[in-house]
Amino acid sequence: MQLAKVVGNVVASQKDTSLEGLKLLLVRGVDEGGRESGAFLVAADAVGAGPEEIVLIASGSSARQTHATDKRPVDAVVMAIVDSWSVEGVVKYKK
Repeated sequence: MQLAKVVGNVVASQKDTSLEGLKLLLVRGVDEGGRESGAFLVAADAVGAGPEEIVLIASGSSARQTHATDKRPVDAVVMAIVDSWSVEGVVKYKK
């Protein structure tokens, strides 16, 4: 799992039929302080995430383990919306 920030949407009017009904989000990894630090990635949304939210993503074969992505050709999925996190007892992010 990786922390990421939702930075946009991806719209694809022509796609494999197995992807129909999935919302695709553009996300970017964040570091432990919540600063954007990684590459951009397209992830299927399994939880109804919105713009600017911090989320947990899974990639690889784990991305196909949610109800929304089961047996679909996805390599990344947003599987949780983060409420908060702390490092060594110090709150680094709170929604």
